[in-house]
Amino acid sequence: MILPKAELHVHIEGTLEPELLVRLAERNGIVLPTTDVDELRGQYRFTDLQSFLDVYARSQVVLRTEEDFHDLACAYLERAGAQGVRRAEIFFDLQQHLENGVPAKAVFSGLRQAVDESQDRYGVDAALILCFLRDRGADAAMAAFRTAWPFRDSFIGVGLDSSEVDHPPSLFREVFAAAGSEGLHRVAHAGEEGGPDYVWQALDELHVERIDHGNRAMEDPALVARLRSEQVPLTVCPLSNVALQVVDRLEEHVLPQMLAEGLCVTLNSDDPAYFGGYIEDNYTAVQSQLGLSDSDLAAIAASSFDACFAPEVQRAAWKAELDVSGRGPRRTSG
Repeated sequence: MILPKAELHVHIEGTLEPELLVRLAERNGIVLPTTDVDELRGQYRFTDLQSFLDVYARSQVVLRTEEDFHDLACAYLERAGAQGVRRAEIFFDLQQHLENGVPAKAVFSGLRQAVDESQDRYGVDAALILCFLRDRGADAAMAAFRTAWPFRDSFIGVGLDSSEVDHPPSLFREVFAAAGSEGLHRVAHAGEEGGPDYVWQALDELHVERIDHGNRAMEDPALVARLRSEQVPLTVCPLSNVALQVVDRLEEHVLPQMLAEGLCVTLNSDDPAYFGGYIEDNYTAVQSQLGLSDSDLAAIAASSFDACFAPEVQRAAWKAELDVSGRGPRRTSG
């Protein structure tokens, strides 16, 4: 049974399937090294985060117009709706598109149109989160924030993504403070490549409301205790972690330990076109390979609604769809 759920960690650029990539290249007169879909998909074999980011950045050049961004978002939202997603909070990398010469208006207009249509067309309540590319530095993040500000009504929060190593959250204190002062939600990637100290920084210096990934938080018992006490949501992406060799095999993932510690865990797809699975694929994989029960998955789905930024009345309605009798209590450590 496909559970109703929220997806809180998905990069819209990471949903660019090879078939759409080829169509957009043809539409925009862009010559690709190959237009063979199987050959393109065969390139999606990564050794670490940076090897993925190199391929990822090259693919983005096909996104040029408002129509391109609209089509990209609609393709994701249609899939998400079919997989039980009721709420999608979608990351987008404005800086990458600005660097490619795309006007901010084209990015915002295309994504916003898809988001506005999503509930009626796909049954998904959607919202956008503007992410800063941490490898570009703090000044570039602030410049992107200023560029985005005329479109403030199109996004609900800010995030921090791209390569973690040597780009700690503390560098982005100023831009996150600016976003917070304007009432925007704040999230950040931390604890995927970077250690537990990156998670501490995201919490204490960026004042984030969610940690994206957070795997390495499990290395620090004091941090685990804080995450449990404050019920800070972790947007975990199991298939992504395997694809980027954060873990060698899904069976080695820390997800069961996170649940056993009573943490607020959600499941998400990250960059599904590149990592071999959308959100329901992640649910299915962790159940089959980590031995999670139906009630475990229902508890995770419930946590995804608790962790989303929708109004309480909407969250309560989505949670009511879940089979409460089959959910079971969240497990806690002894």
